[in-house]
Parts: sequence; C-alpha cells; structure tokens
Amino acid sequence: MKILIKLLLTTIIFSLYQCKADASTKKQSEETVIQKKKDSIKKKLEKKVAKRWDSLNKDNVEAFFTEYGKKNKETKVLIKTHFGNIKIRLYEDVPVHRANFIFLTKIKYFNTTVIYRVAKNFVIQGGNSDETYTHNQRRLYGNYLIKPEFRKNRKHKYGALAAARQWEKNPDKLSSPFEFYMVHSRKGAHHLNNEHTVFGEVIYGFSTLDKISKVKVGVDEWPIDDIKMTIEIIE
Repeated sequence: MKILIKLLLTTIIFSLYQCKADASTKKQSEETVIQKKKDSIKKKLEKKVAKRWDSLNKDNVEAFFTEYGKKNKETKVLIKTHFGNIKIRLYEDVPVHRANFIFLTKIKYFNTTVIYRVAKNFVIQGGNSDETYTHNQRRLYGNYLIKPEFRKNRKHKYGALAAARQWEKNPDKLSSPFEFYMVHSRKGAHHLNNEHTVFGEVIYGFSTLDKISKVKVGVDEWPIDDIKMTIEIIE
C-alpha cells in the first residue's frame, strides 16, 4: 500500500513539474513571438524614417525636408555665372526652405537652369529653363509646393533671397521649390513681406547682381541672351 501511495505521489509531482515546465516553455515561446513582432514593427518604422531621397513627393514635403535637414545642415552656397559669383547664406530658422534649396543644389537641379527674369531695380530671378532635364526633374518630384515660413526678422531687404510663387489661385501663399529671386533694389522690396518666404541673403557678389541687372531683356523681362548658372555647396 505504501509503495502504491509513493508511486502515486511521484506521478502527481512529476505531472505538476511537467505542467510547470510546459507552461514555462509556452510562456517563453509566446514572449519570443511577441519580441519578433516588436522587432518587425521597429524595422518597419526605421525603414519609413530612412527613406530613399528620391521618395520625395507632393504629399510628404514637410516630413521629407524636416528629416533631410537634420542630415544636411549646410547653410552656404555659391551661384556661379559668367558675370561673376554670388555667395548666399541660407537661414536656419526657415528650415524647410533651406533644406529644399540644399537638396536641389545637391542633385544639381539648378545647373541646367538660368536667370530667367531681370526686373531692373527690383529683383533678379532664377531656377527655371527650357531644358528637358529641368522639366523632367520637376515632374519627377510632382511639382510639389512648400508651405510659407514667414519670420518677423526675415524681410525683403536689399540682397534678400526669397521663394517665387504663383499669386493666382494660391490663397495659402505656397512657395515654388524650384524658383527663387534676389532683391536688387537698394530700398528693398518690403511690400512683399509676408507674401513670399525669405530664406536667405546675399553676403558676397552684389557687383555681380549689378552687372546682371544691366542686360537686355524682352517684354517678359527674360534676358535676350540666356544667363546660365550653376550652384554648389560651400559649407
């Protein structure tokens, strides 16, 4: 009888141990599955953040350039023309417009564009051309627009760099990412404050602006002879 009881107790203890072991194994298995799911979600999130730069489109402009700006912090560029060079400082407190200009400079978008408008004693405007490459680049990214970044301390003073935009059917004053202008009036162009986003300024090359301002233009203020330009990062 005693032997039978001992065998019964041994069986019960073994069964309890086995159940405990099975429960532990099951718990570990469940934890492993949960961790794998967490790792998978984390990888997907990291993949979304680390987007390829050509993933820019008209629907993710602000998010794209916010992320791009963190990785590309340059603030100085050089515009080269056959009239001379113009050095530009980009403002850090206008982050999306700054990042956009750096992006377009790095993919060499501007290098097939021209200064296509010379409004004497007012502005000198560039960033477009009749080149097929120029139009293809614009279509590649969906001809996106940028929300205005108006700042009280960023005015249309002499030498200001600002984003061009459409005036008609554009109540939100969205900027063109591709076209820009520099104020050439000594008095500034302050009637454009809070109408166009100012995102930089000329710090060298005012004499070059003076030379460009003297070229012959057509009725649309487009120079008779194309003024080609390239833009490169300085620092």
